[in-house]
Amino acid sequence: MANLRAGLLGVGMMGRHHARVLREVEGVDLVAIADPGGDPHGVSGDLPVLTDIDALIAEGIDTAVVAVPTRFHEEAALKLAAAGVHTLVEKPIAHTVEAGQRMVTAFEDAGLVGAVGHIERFNPALQQLRTRLEQGELGEVYQIQTRRQGPFPSRIADVGVAKDLASHDIDLTAWVAQSAYDIVAAQTAHRSGRDHEDMIAITGRLRSGVIVNHLVNWLSPMKERVTVVTGEKGAFVADTVTGDLSFHANGTTPVQWESMAAFRGVTEGDMTRYAFARREPLLVQHEAFRDAVLGRSSSAVTLAEGQHTLRVVEAALSAAARRDVVTLDD
Repeated sequence: MANLRAGLLGVGMMGRHHARVLREVEGVDLVAIADPGGDPHGVSGDLPVLTDIDALIAEGIDTAVVAVPTRFHEEAALKLAAAGVHTLVEKPIAHTVEAGQRMVTAFEDAGLVGAVGHIERFNPALQQLRTRLEQGELGEVYQIQTRRQGPFPSRIADVGVAKDLASHDIDLTAWVAQSAYDIVAAQTAHRSGRDHEDMIAITGRLRSGVIVNHLVNWLSPMKERVTVVTGEKGAFVADTVTGDLSFHANGTTPVQWESMAAFRGVTEGDMTRYAFARREPLLVQHEAFRDAVLGRSSSAVTLAEGQHTLRVVEAALSAAARRDVVTLDD
C-alpha cells in the first residue's frame, strides 16, 4: 500500500513540531506545506511553502493537519472536507460552538476522518493512569483535579486561556474518567490587559458523579501541568511535563495518636512511582490519526469529542459571566 500523502497548513509554534513528526510517522509522507506567513522556523526542508489552503489541496493530499490560529480552523476544515481530505485540526476544534458543529457535520456527511489534536490524551503518564483506573487500582473515583499554570505564550492572540489551555484539562478529565461533564461553574480574571481571560478556575461534576476542579492561568512564573485523581484507595498524581505517574496509597498502619487519626480521616501509606516507556505524545497522536484514516482500531480524538470539550469550555465561560452554574445538555 502506498504511503498517505500528508499536507500541513501552518508552520508556526505548533506547526513546526507537526512538520518534524510527520516525517517520522511510518506510512505517511509529508508532501506539501502551506503558510501565508512563510516558514519562520525553517522546517519546510526541500518543500516549497505554498500560500494557502487551496494550493495545499491542489497537491493531491490524502490527509491534512491544520495548525493555524483557531479562528481559521472552520474555513480550512470545510474546504478540506469538500475536497475529500481526512483532517487533524489542532485544539480547540473551533472558535465557537456553532463553527465546531459545522465542522463535525461536514466530515460526518463526507464520510471522512476528522480529528482534534488534544495531545494530552497521548501523554504516557495519562495513558498509564487511564489503564490503571480501568483495572480498578484506585477503586471508586471521587475527584479529579488539574493544575495548568505558566507564563503567557506569545503564540496565542485569538483565544483566552480557557480555550487554549483549559480545553486540555476538560478533555483529558472526561477521557480519563470515561464520563461527560454534567454541570460547571467558573471564575475568570483579566490581569494582563489582553482582550481574553488569562486566568480561570473551573469546578463541576461529571455525569458519573465525580467532582472536578481545574486551575488554569497564563500568569504564573512556574510551569505546572498536574492531574490528581483521588479515590477509594488513594490518589494518582500525573505530571504531564515529565511524563511521571505516582500513586499515594491510603495507609493500612493505624495512627496511634487518636485525635490526629480522627482529624485526618485516612492515613498516609506507601508512595509508588511507576516505571514505563515514554514515547513522544505528538508522534503517538499522529499514529492514531493515521490508523483512523486506514480504518484500523484507533484512539484518535474525534471531532465530536472535540466539540463536546468546546461546549464545556463555553459553558464555563458563560457560568463565569453569569455567576451561575451551567448544566450541560445531552
